Amino acid sequence: MKRLNALGGNTISLSPSDLASLQGRVRGRIITAGDEAYESARKVWNGLIDRNPGVIVQCREAADVAAAVTFANEHGITISARSGGHNVAGSSLVENGFLIDLSSMRGVRVDPEKRKAVAQGGARLGDVDRATQAHGLAAPLGVVSATGVAGLTLHGGVGWLLRKHGLSIDNLAAVEIVTADGRLRRADPIENADLFWAVRGGGGNFGVVTSFEFKLHPVGPDVWLAAPIYPLARAGEVMAAFRDYMEAAPDELMGLGVFWSAPEVPQVPQNQHGAPVVILLGCYTGPYEKGEKILAPLRRIGTPIADLGGPMRFVDVQTFLDADYPDGKFYYW
Repeated sequence: MKRLNALGGNTISLSPSDLASLQGRVRGRIITAGDEAYESARKVWNGLIDRNPGVIVQCREAADVAAAVTFANEHGITISARSGGHNVAGSSLVENGFLIDLSSMRGVRVDPEKRKAVAQGGARLGDVDRATQAHGLAAPLGVVSATGVAGLTLHGGVGWLLRKHGLSIDNLAAVEIVTADGRLRRADPIENADLFWAVRGGGGNFGVVTSFEFKLHPVGPDVWLAAPIYPLARAGEVMAAFRDYMEAAPDELMGLGVFWSAPEVPQVPQNQHGAPVVILLGCYTGPYEKGEKILAPLRRIGTPIADLGGPMRFVDVQTFLDADYPDGKFYYW
């Protein structure tokens, strides 16, 4: 018998026959403590998070999600849902509860004529980027390709296309979502419009989203990236110039100012490795021939220590920051 945390602060028991019944309802795999796959299945991106779900349902399709929610309701078990598992606080893991894991549901379908893409609930940003850039299109998403589409989108979604095309939720056309009653529903501006309003910024509180339909925009495939690295001692001057320039910059230019440590890469002098710096990150996705000129003011605020930017494929810009956020580190903010 397995004892799991239940709603209301109680615990409930699941028998082997209960778990066998659940396995009969889903195509995905059921994992519990003691199974060989359990330790890897319970890990999330932030190494600070160390929680032990009682049961993990690795869903393969939307019907699995609906069956898992229904089963949890029947037994009164506390549940959580995981897409990419990148939430810093680890909200995708519930201690000794019921984890509905969508991380294997990563399919992406693109309709280039209608400029629409449908991503399954476990897709990562990189999955969407690769599928859409094959058609010279992109969805406004985040800036680290391993991030799950679901968590990013449901909380807003800030990325390189923000100033031109808005947040991820501004480009969300529809979702398919399993609500608390175990029903799979479509929500868009007409059907279940109130639910569609709620999921655009309301996080994962209204159900488990099994697919996202995005509006797409022509982007790339080649764009321009600025990444000048300035000494921290010049941060005031650099950030003031950055602010002033961005005030009138074209919408196709998105910029970020980052206080960081100089990376240990060949472009950075060895005696500067690890030094405190300010990095200006700017991605220009407008007409390619204008990019170098538009980014030049960001790269000439005095003399940078190094500049990691230049012309680049948009899919590569989307992975540019990946190495700074590896799995398993201890993250807090």
